[in-house]
Amino acid sequence: MRIFIAIDLPNEVKEALIGAQKQLSFAAARMSIVKEFHLTLKFLGEITPAKVEVVKSCLGKVKFKSFSAAVSGIGVFPSESYVRVVWIGIELEEDVIRLQKLIDDALEKEFPKEKGFKPHLTLARVKFISDKNQFAKQLQRIKIKGGRFAVDSFKLKRSTLSNKGAVYEDLAIYTLG
Repeated sequence: MRIFIAIDLPNEVKEALIGAQKQLSFAAARMSIVKEFHLTLKFLGEITPAKVEVVKSCLGKVKFKSFSAAVSGIGVFPSESYVRVVWIGIELEEDVIRLQKLIDDALEKEFPKEKGFKPHLTLARVKFISDKNQFAKQLQRIKIKGGRFAVDSFKLKRSTLSNKGAVYEDLAIYTLG
């Protein structure tokens, strides 16, 4: 099973992200738009059902207070000279980073720790850019309206890849105190 840990987003934040996607120009780049939004805290990859049970148990020990965050700013991975992902950042990211570190610590006997975790929400995956200058200018003009949200839980999720894209299933929900 292909497994990851994420924070789901409320509909109003998803609508703000869709609004930002609509501001992307396909004239300057060929890209695929993300259809499902979540804030990934840790990708575990392909694991067995037995290992999923171990992960569930480990994650049940994570204790953290609920908090609020907001979407803020736009960026790219891996670099501006070689763009493969367009993303929206997270404001008040310190709490997200602390939660991710607790999850990493809880799973350290089972999985390697994340290096350089950067909380973000993927808007699009870029395949080719025909005009880098036009694309960069366009990204600078994108405005995000709304986007503050409460984080009161995180989820263990399964991702099944299909010809219509990824299908997500919640395997466990962990409520924050």
